[in-house]
Amino acid sequence: MLHEDLMLLFINEQNGKLRADSSSVENALAGAVLIELVNSGRIAFEPNGKKLQVVDPTPLKDPVLQESVTRFDKPMKPQRAVERIRKRLRDNVGAHLEGRGVVRVESRKVMGIFPAKSYVITKESAQNDVRKAVGEVAHGYRGADARTGSLITLLYAVRSVHKVVEGDKRDMNKRAKDIAAGNWAGDAVRRAIEAIQAGVGAATAAAAAASSGG
Repeated sequence: MLHEDLMLLFINEQNGKLRADSSSVENALAGAVLIELVNSGRIAFEPNGKKLQVVDPTPLKDPVLQESVTRFDKPMKPQRAVERIRKRLRDNVGAHLEGRGVVRVESRKVMGIFPAKSYVITKESAQNDVRKAVGEVAHGYRGADARTGSLITLLYAVRSVHKVVEGDKRDMNKRAKDIAAGNWAGDAVRRAIEAIQAGVGAATAAAAAASSGG
């Protein structure tokens, strides 16, 4: 699942912390969930292409995706969908990965006061596989497919490619921008991903402005 792959990319295997701020991680995860829901046929854009809506209420096996579908009480624009879905999403994805034996979630304190969580990788191959796949595409060693293209597009939307993939920040961002605009998805999915990418970026910018008081 894209949201699981993305979470693994964000986890720093050295200390169990996340490589980006909470808002960026949560917004990117919400974008991944939206892409999965579009690909599953559960949600789709209205004919005018402005809002996402549930078109198939058939229950999904993945609990994270199923819980996210319930957030769609009405059609909503991508940014609003991101803002609705991201609530508790990081914890839910982390718990699901823990249930699969991929990570171990541990409680910690920031500055000895604020509660936080660490994610200890317990199945290194799972993280290594996705990191290798994304790294090869980000460095231009091979072309993007639907999985790696989506992941890099979401990382680019929250300005985190260089935080996840080793390399020069400027070079990483340039490649990621080209990949985000690439032809690795069909037209319908491409349009959906572009809209979701814009929604993720807008939600992240709004969160940054709010945190800075702007």
